[in-house]
Amino acid sequence: MKAFRVYGKYTVDKKHIVWNDFTKDVVGEREEDAVERVLSTLSGTYGIQRRYIKIEKVEEIKPEDSEDPVVRYHFGV
Repeated sequence: MKAFRVYGKYTVDKKHIVWNDFTKDVVGEREEDAVERVLSTLSGTYGIQRRYIKIEKVEEIKPEDSEDPVVRYHFGV
């Protein structure tokens, strides 16, 4: 398992497109797994449809660099 940082944008306003930036740290085997986890989290938790989420960049990070407690716990940091 690896730690990834996913950068992107989402919108909740369908009429006046206002894009909000987000950064999310997740754990996954590959970059595709990290993207899927972010899409699943945003759509499930906040009710944002996947077509309103744009992934801009995915990068592998050291677990120590993550501020997400779930990622840090997974690697025992």
